[in-house]
Amino acid sequence: MSIDVLNETDAEVDLEELRDCAAYVMTQMRVHPHADLCIRVVDEPAMETLHVQWMDLPGPTDVMSFPMDELRPGRDGEDPEPGILGDLVLCPSVAAKQAAEAGHSTDEELLLLTVHGLLHLLGFDHAEPQERQEMFGLQRTLLLTFLASQERREPARIQPPSGE
Repeated sequence: MSIDVLNETDAEVDLEELRDCAAYVMTQMRVHPHADLCIRVVDEPAMETLHVQWMDLPGPTDVMSFPMDELRPGRDGEDPEPGILGDLVLCPSVAAKQAAEAGHSTDEELLLLTVHGLLHLLGFDHAEPQERQEMFGLQRTLLLTFLASQERREPARIQPPSGE
């Protein structure tokens, strides 16, 4: 599994933890072990440019997902498809604002956004109530099991939302 994590900002971001989280989610979702993923950490102007260009929405956002080969989670008894999963783009300054509102750290918010973005890359969506319930339930489970698997200096305070 190839996961590149690029910090294009001055923000202090735990790139290793983002990589570990992405690898954990990809493994749990049975993504092919040779699938490629790129995570870019960008500032607000860069995120706003992408948000306007691809979503036609003003202002920066927290995470954007750009799927490449439309890979889907592996299923029991089937070999997963190899290929390029795609790109995730995270904006730590937007994540910091959301984290402050939610009462947890920016690092924890970035992990939540990483899981959320990866699920989008794997074809999950939350436009309809049933899709929302499935995606956010899976997101919560993946994030909490990842956090529980890590040796953290302080216990995680994150409470993933049940809805967005």
